[in-house]
Amino acid sequence: MTLATEHTAPAAQPAPAAGVQATARITGARRGGTTTLPVLDGDGPFELRRLRSRGTEARVCVVGAMCAPLGGDRLRIEATAQQSAALHITSAAATLALPGPTPEHATYDVHLTVAEDAELHWLPKPLICAAGSNLRQTWTVDLAPTARLVLREEQVLGRTGEPPGHVATRLTVRRGGHILLDQETEYGPDTPGWDGPAVLADHRATGQILIVDPAFENKPPGVQLFVDEPEDGQALLTPLAGPAALVTALAPDGLRLRRLLDTAQSAFRRRVSAGLAH
Repeated sequence: MTLATEHTAPAAQPAPAAGVQATARITGARRGGTTTLPVLDGDGPFELRRLRSRGTEARVCVVGAMCAPLGGDRLRIEATAQQSAALHITSAAATLALPGPTPEHATYDVHLTVAEDAELHWLPKPLICAAGSNLRQTWTVDLAPTARLVLREEQVLGRTGEPPGHVATRLTVRRGGHILLDQETEYGPDTPGWDGPAVLADHRATGQILIVDPAFENKPPGVQLFVDEPEDGQALLTPLAGPAALVTALAPDGLRLRRLLDTAQSAFRRRVSAGLAH
């Protein structure tokens, strides 16, 4: 006698986790002579804390509630300064990009909107791309014609004594609906020529400060080089085709990069306050 047997297909295995998906939102609004925060919505690894106001400016600190970004994460911050508002955003510590449980790259998108007569300062701590990490980061900025912006970003390729991770970035700034700046960079393993003499050479830290101010339409800043010793890196201030200036810096490490950018930013403030931006 032959016995019929029934074969049951093995249960489908769940797909591997795609990583954390999170969007944090910040809105600054002008109310009664000062800036308030009607929207302060943290998510995932983003914990948002109100800091003490400074004058009419509302200040927010982004605190990392978990390790992020990891491979496969999809992270986004949306910040809006409504008409006549003044908003300052910083972070509590450096952002550390790490390898994740999946081979997928991580994304970290920042979208900033600044309305008429408003001002937004985006001044986070550095991004450190650890060995084996793979990050794609974007900044998309929409400015009204009378808006003002200070945007600072710092990238350190690898922690002390380790190889760099991979990072690709794109910064797109529109003013009054027209492109003011659109740039892309890519560093780290599998990127041709990133450590050659035309790009970073022996340096492992790079950053920039973008300043947009309608006052530059009449008095654009002049070109200025900031450097103490060549081996410590250098920073260059250049005017853009529009009411903006860009400071670009290269340095051997994150500490010297921060010193260069601090020096350039302080010198630029002194020139503007003295009415010497010409």
